[in-house]
Amino acid sequence: MEFPRTEKYDKEFIRSNMMGPNSMKILEELLDKIPLRSNMRVLDLGCGNGLTSIFLAKEYGVQVFALDLWISASDNYKRFQEAGVENLVIPIHADALDMPFANEYFDAVISVDAYHYVGNNDTFFPEKVRPVLKKNGITAVAFPGMKYEVKDNVPEEMKPYWEAEALEMWHSIEWWRSKFENELDRLNMWEMGCFQQAWNDWLNTDNPYAVGDRKMIHTDNGRYMNIIGITGTLK
Repeated sequence: MEFPRTEKYDKEFIRSNMMGPNSMKILEELLDKIPLRSNMRVLDLGCGNGLTSIFLAKEYGVQVFALDLWISASDNYKRFQEAGVENLVIPIHADALDMPFANEYFDAVISVDAYHYVGNNDTFFPEKVRPVLKKNGITAVAFPGMKYEVKDNVPEEMKPYWEAEALEMWHSIEWWRSKFENELDRLNMWEMGCFQQAWNDWLNTDNPYAVGDRKMIHTDNGRYMNIIGITGTLK
C-alpha cells in the first residue's frame, strides 16, 4: 500500500511518538472513504501521543478533541504546538469510561489502536459512544484483532507471546460484528491492508515494547493476527 499523506510527515517525529503499529498509516487507510470536513468536531478516542490527532487536524482541518488516559494533556499540548496544530487540537486527560462531553457533541468518533481496551463488550458503544455522537455521526475505529477466534484454542507456538488479558481484547471480525451491526448504518468491517507496513515501522524503532514485540510478529508470520478496520454512521 501507499501512504501519500503519512509520507509528508517527519519520520523521526513519527518514530519517537509511536506507541504501537504506525497509527498514521492505519488512520490513512481507515479514513480513505470517510467524508470528513473542516467544520466537523471529532473525538480522537485514545489518542496516545497525539499522532492521529495531528493527522486529523492537518489533513482534514477538523477540530479534534484528543482524549487519552495514559498520556498527560500537557505533554500532548507540547507536541501539538510543535506540529503547529495547537489551535485545532484540544488535549484532554480523561477516562473513556467517564468522558466529559455533552450529548450529541461530535460529528465523528475516531479511534486507532485503543478502542479494544474499553469497547470489547456489549455496553461501551451504546452507553458511552452513542450519546456523544450527533445523529448520523461517523464512527471509524481500528485495532488489533485475529483472523479467527483463538482464545480457547491458542496455538502452542504463540502461547509465550499472547497474555490472557490480550486475548480478551483480540477477536475476529465476526466477533466484533455483533458490537456494531445494531448501532451503525453503512457498516464496513475489513482486515486492513496496512498490517505489515504499520507493524514494521513500529518494530524498527528502539522502543523497548517494540523490541519485545519482534519475536511475536515473527512467530505469527501472518497466520493469526491482523488489524481490523470498522466504519459506519450512527443509526
